[in-house]
Amino acid sequence: MERRRIGAGVLGVGAVGLGCAPMSWAYSRSQRRGEVSERTVHAALDAGVELLDTADMYGPFTNELLLGRVLATRRADAFVSTKCGLLVGDQHLVTDGRPEYVRRACDASLRRLRTDVIDLYQLHRADPEIPVEETWGALAELVTAGKVRALGMCAVGLRDGPGRAGRVREAPYAAAVRQLARMQQVFPVSAVQAELSVWAPEALELLLPWCAERGVGFLAAMPLGRGFLTGTLTPGQGFEEDDVRARHPRFTAEMMAANQPLVAGLRRVAERHGATPAQAALAWVLGRGRQVVAVPGTKRPDWAVENAAAARLRLTPRDLADIAALPPARSSWD
Repeated sequence: MERRRIGAGVLGVGAVGLGCAPMSWAYSRSQRRGEVSERTVHAALDAGVELLDTADMYGPFTNELLLGRVLATRRADAFVSTKCGLLVGDQHLVTDGRPEYVRRACDASLRRLRTDVIDLYQLHRADPEIPVEETWGALAELVTAGKVRALGMCAVGLRDGPGRAGRVREAPYAAAVRQLARMQQVFPVSAVQAELSVWAPEALELLLPWCAERGVGFLAAMPLGRGFLTGTLTPGQGFEEDDVRARHPRFTAEMMAANQPLVAGLRRVAERHGATPAQAALAWVLGRGRQVVAVPGTKRPDWAVENAAAARLRLTPRDLADIAALPPARSSWD
């Protein structure tokens, strides 16, 4: 698989990674099977995928434990990315940026992952009660201690910055960029993870250029639009209560039907190459820059292999023009 570089430390990693959250978190609980998920990770590694993206809150903790079982025999094949800073509370999530928590969380993740070093450790969310410089400084100490190779910031969910009274609403990710600038003063940011896809291109305006100008890697989360861009979802099919899509406005029957032109357009492009809509969507994401790594999530081995193959797909100028002409997605995401 084509390799891409992440951050000033020039960490090499395959262009397509594996998002492991669906195996333990956020998506239909009835479809989660540990043995199938383990096969999915093995299949992805066999297909040339290196970056395995997880977090301590996925499960919580069970996703790291699952990866640990695979890494026990395949650590050399993987680039491990995990996160800290979000805790699972009673029906809600809680941020924690205290330095003492960061140190404990790292040690616990190392044990669950059965490794002595985390390749990329991401701050899942900044704690509004703790200056981000303090949290980032504690993370930097983990690099110095040899427990972590590089640091990243997860900006998923931070698309819209708070507008100021009497002023026009800020550009997408403006607040995240200000936060990243503060973190850079303490220790280099090697990667930023944020949503990027054909139906969620907001990162192209400000966040991705910020990364490109500084040699910061960009991990494209949800590049398949939580499954919508694969063309495998049917409007009105419904989702299990614990599935995040059951509460998102773009996954109502009405909005899924309204956004079908996006899937149809990707399918037309894909058919020219003997590919799938998912592969066309991933190829579009990978074409946004040499520092972009797509991180599609799945819990199925066949889809992991299909996603990995997208790294070989090269879209033509005609393909890109056709995708650019597609109507923007309807309905707000958040």
